[in-house]
Amino acid sequence: MQTSRIDFRVHSERLLQDPALQSALKRGMRRFRSLRQDVVAEVPEWETLRALAREIKTRTLKHLSFYLRLLEKRVQEAGGVVHWAQDAPEARRIVLDIARQGGVRSIVKSKSMTTEEIELNVFLEAEGIKVTESDLGEFILQISHDHPSHFVVPVVHKSKEEIGKLFQEKLGAPELKEPEQLTRFARQTLRERFLTADMGISGVNFAVAETGTIVIVENEGNARLTTTLPRIHVAVMGVEKVIPTLEDLAVMLRILPRSATGQRITSYISLLTGPRRPGERDGPDELHLVLLDNGRTRILADPEVRDALCCIRCGACLNICPVFERTGGHAYGWVYSGPIGAVITPLYRGLEVAGELPFASSLCGACVEVCPVKIDLVRLLLVMRKRAVSAGQGAGPLERLGFTVWGRATRSPFFYEILGKLGRFALRPLAVRTRPHWLPFPLSQWLQTREIPPLPGKSFRERWRNLGQRR
Repeated sequence: MQTSRIDFRVHSERLLQDPALQSALKRGMRRFRSLRQDVVAEVPEWETLRALAREIKTRTLKHLSFYLRLLEKRVQEAGGVVHWAQDAPEARRIVLDIARQGGVRSIVKSKSMTTEEIELNVFLEAEGIKVTESDLGEFILQISHDHPSHFVVPVVHKSKEEIGKLFQEKLGAPELKEPEQLTRFARQTLRERFLTADMGISGVNFAVAETGTIVIVENEGNARLTTTLPRIHVAVMGVEKVIPTLEDLAVMLRILPRSATGQRITSYISLLTGPRRPGERDGPDELHLVLLDNGRTRILADPEVRDALCCIRCGACLNICPVFERTGGHAYGWVYSGPIGAVITPLYRGLEVAGELPFASSLCGACVEVCPVKIDLVRLLLVMRKRAVSAGQGAGPLERLGFTVWGRATRSPFFYEILGKLGRFALRPLAVRTRPHWLPFPLSQWLQTREIPPLPGKSFRERWRNLGQRR
């Protein structure tokens, strides 16, 4: 579990110097934004759906204990077993105990941010159990000893050329250049592991309290194989993933794929209620549901930041964020990245570990506009910034002095306009060059990882006055 301080500044400066990463991120994020825009435009009631999704999540969180107990009851009635885990060590021990009691030697896993959060793979492998990630992206990360860079596309930071070379080095593959070839080879490699695994471990997108149904949304089919072929299925979910009814699920399934991958619907939506019943051909002999707290009820008890638990991990805020598009997920130093990661990582890990992350945002508000459950991420980032500053973190003395001067200037329209003109005059020669390094400290440091965009000829105030005069 992450205990050392996350240094976003150092991570991001390193990643900004990687042209291949910059190209991959820019290409991937722009594609996601374009796809989302097209499919959202097809739904005239999109804002109504967002409001409904928001209401479902807030209502569930308000009565979370009731819905979790109902979920537990329904899962047990369907033949499953429910385990409660207060923190990551307890969740890992529960999964290990299930594996040992079942004589498990090999495990296949589907993509799961929650199991990444509790570092389950490393723990199980240290106990002598072979674990194979079955999601293509996660499988690539596993054999390269890397970590996810995105909620939905964990390997967005790698090119097909890098992946082809990795398959050659780690799996003895021939030279493969096309995505279809790489996918086919990975499928052949993984198929044997599906057939021989004793246990399958999955995450949970949603859990329906009224029926005890676990819902998994995916595009590859690997999660369906993970949950049906092995004789034991263990699902690990954060307690905030529960929703009350199947009608509520219908709303969530309309907004999640559109927000996450720009699809009207994903290729596979699995609704799993209990283990295999007598006479059924598919499904595990045992179903275990691990309900993980790991700081979530502490967040729930905090009214200032409770909204962060509404997140459905769609990744839309990552795709739209200008900071994430430049740095990628690794700069955030833990499992959760982007605007939502900059909020929940300090809440989970503490400000002493991740107090720098809330400042990794331009506060442009684009994340608020695209969030399918209407989380006010800008407000949450400001709350976390305030807490970080109160804890002795945040800006240095020079930056604080600069913002003090700026704050006083903005109280006077006259001085604000004068400073704007002086600023445009001073920056005009710098905007001609990319990242000038000849400036004195501290501007020389600030511009090492930043570019000055072309400056407009007139300020907004001047353009507004001219518009008024023309009218």
